[in-house]
Amino acid sequence: MSLRLGDTAPDFTAQSTEGEIHFHEYLGNSWGLLFSHPADYTPVCTTELGKTALLKSEFEKRGVKALAVSVDPLDSHIGWKNDINETQSCSVDFPILADPDRNIATLYDMIHPNASEKATVRSVFVIGPDKKIKLTLTYPASTGRNFNEILRVIDSLQLTANHSVATPADWKQGEDVIVVPSISTEDAIKKFPKGVKEVKPYLRYTPQPNI
Repeated sequence: MSLRLGDTAPDFTAQSTEGEIHFHEYLGNSWGLLFSHPADYTPVCTTELGKTALLKSEFEKRGVKALAVSVDPLDSHIGWKNDINETQSCSVDFPILADPDRNIATLYDMIHPNASEKATVRSVFVIGPDKKIKLTLTYPASTGRNFNEILRVIDSLQLTANHSVATPADWKQGEDVIVVPSISTEDAIKKFPKGVKEVKPYLRYTPQPNI
């Protein structure tokens, strides 16, 4: 069965380029980004892991631990990591999980037989500190992921987890947000001292509350 939003992210133990990983223990109280790639030594995947490494400081300031996974063995990951560092001008120091027995791929439904019987698709799972799945995305093998979009979604998830707001289409950090419908305009005015702009009774904007 495929995993759904709000499900507990399955725990696992796996070897990685950073040593043995006990997934839930590794995450601790952090957010997690678990993403699969079809295969080592492939061009799109090389750029994706390089981009993740280059965004290290962005993930760190959001309290996010990134982990990549494919069904390749550990020795392949180790050799390929050198290529990533060389070609992408980066230093990959997040775990690349080895999953040759497809344990993680099966737990997270990362192999879609109608796309490929062996390779994992480009799955993305954002996991909260409560170990619940907050976001899932699936890209085909031919399309590299937009990691700035993943950061944008994480910003939204972290904001909306702590404040009674939602984020509109194309929202970016620092822009106005939407007051959730469960709060009356009267209560919203009290709750959000920066102000509330009512467009419709169900559509109210307020400046981002955590900046």
